Amino acid sequence: MLHDIDSILITEEEIKDICDRLASKIDEDYTDTDKKLILVCILKGSLMFCAELMKRIKRPLEVEFMKVSSYGSRTDSSGVINIHLDIKRDDFEDLDFLIIEDIVDSGRTLSHLVKYLKERGANSVRTCALLDKPERRAVDYKADYVGTVIPDKFVVGFGLDYSEKYRNLPFVGVLKPSVWGGE
Repeated sequence: MLHDIDSILITEEEIKDICDRLASKIDEDYTDTDKKLILVCILKGSLMFCAELMKRIKRPLEVEFMKVSSYGSRTDSSGVINIHLDIKRDDFEDLDFLIIEDIVDSGRTLSHLVKYLKERGANSVRTCALLDKPERRAVDYKADYVGTVIPDKFVVGFGLDYSEKYRNLPFVGVLKPSVWGGE
């Protein structure tokens, strides 16, 4: 896999520092609520980020999982958000949801999920993304917590994939264009 990586964009150590910073801010922002904090891990790409982040959050929390797609095997979003795995609870009004996402690209997925959870009666819904790629934004959306802003490069690793490969890399790297058919 390493021979497919053009460069390392974010090292394993930098990811740990990002998770420390985000967890500290999340702890600070959720101190004055009596509602349950629910991390919503968006599968599959956010699994590693969610695990690292939740280890660092000091307040009580629960974890739920959602699986959504807008890419399939494509390299750009289709614009249609499909929910394949949903949250099955009946206490939404008592919950503060924090959606954990690997990357904000077009912004469509997070925009859709925030609206969706609010419509179901959530007390609050915020979003946290490891990576933000604002150059690719198709809708006006800004995550509440962002690890770092990255350039418009095809990135893999630390949960992010190309055709289900590279998720297990401990860093975020730029995939060589020759691998994915880019220029």
